[in-house]
Amino acid sequence: SNYVAIATLITLVLIFFKVPVFASVFLGSVIYFSLNPNVDIVIAAQRITSGMESVSILACPFFIFAGVLFNYCGVTERLEFCSLVTGRIYGGLAQTNILLSTVMGGMSGSSVADAAMEAKILVPAMNKSGMSNGFSSVITAFSSLITPLIPPGIGMILYDTMAGVSIGKLFTWGLILGICTCASMMWFTKIISKKRGYVPLRNTKLAPGRLKASIKRSFPSLALPVIIIGSIRVGIATPSEAGAIAVAYAIVLGVAYRELNWKKFCQATREAGVTIGMVLIIVGTSSMYSWILTKEQVPQAISAIMLSIISNKYLFLLVINLMLLVVGMFMEGCAATIILAPLLAPIAASYGIDAIHFGMVFT
Repeated sequence: SNYVAIATLITLVLIFFKVPVFASVFLGSVIYFSLNPNVDIVIAAQRITSGMESVSILACPFFIFAGVLFNYCGVTERLEFCSLVTGRIYGGLAQTNILLSTVMGGMSGSSVADAAMEAKILVPAMNKSGMSNGFSSVITAFSSLITPLIPPGIGMILYDTMAGVSIGKLFTWGLILGICTCASMMWFTKIISKKRGYVPLRNTKLAPGRLKASIKRSFPSLALPVIIIGSIRVGIATPSEAGAIAVAYAIVLGVAYRELNWKKFCQATREAGVTIGMVLIIVGTSSMYSWILTKEQVPQAISAIMLSIISNKYLFLLVINLMLLVVGMFMEGCAATIILAPLLAPIAASYGIDAIHFGMVFT
């Protein structure tokens, strides 16, 4: 209906002008309820509340808190491990940067948090080693894109909430794709670094037992994604329970590494609280918007149009990739997931595309 078109247009315009996502979605949705005489605005409040009371979304606060805790403890061990593994590859600290994003993925879960951390820790050292600031910044930016793929990525949890797919399967395939992305990025960086003369960190072999000792120190934190996926897939824990396990695991490791004290714990709690609050407000308001789309049968209408224009599912996937590339230039990832996932997931299903496959393409 025209009411949905007005609400969606207002939401997109507000997001484009950098109005916070939750406010943009909320205002657009409230305008729909205000203009449409056939719906009761009380439903808006009910949808916001029920959206934040979802059992599946409970995993999100736990994993965010665990990720923040991991950022406050154990980074040193993982950085040493990455530098030892990549030490003899062309690109030096650039390769370390990429591998660190991969092993930090299960800890931060957010590409923005990963990029901020590596910009502080690695970019100055990369500049000192002779790499240009532009090269160092781009390496940090594109390597941070691996982070949302490694469990427990916030993007995957949001997609699960909006599209209703298996979070365990998303996590499993996210880990596989994250590793493949890391390998391809390192290969590409090696070619560029060789042309530019960015030499390896060292030309000699490691002293016997040094890498083994580093793996031994880093293993407890590196094993987190495997523990999360394993506990969910084997059936030992639900995604929410796995999130609680991750928090407890992060605290134990922080104390064991002697890097987590009371002051850092309080800082981590405040930081996680702000992030969790933002995500839950976005989820609550997006639940209201999803209800509007469902009531007006927007996905079905768009699906019918798409099927009449594009008959091939591979062409559909190509179009979606190109569309998301453009959308990503103007819209933050969480906003894109909230607005587009409820629309596109049913259309992908009508083409016979596997739900997990499409979920990973979207993420």
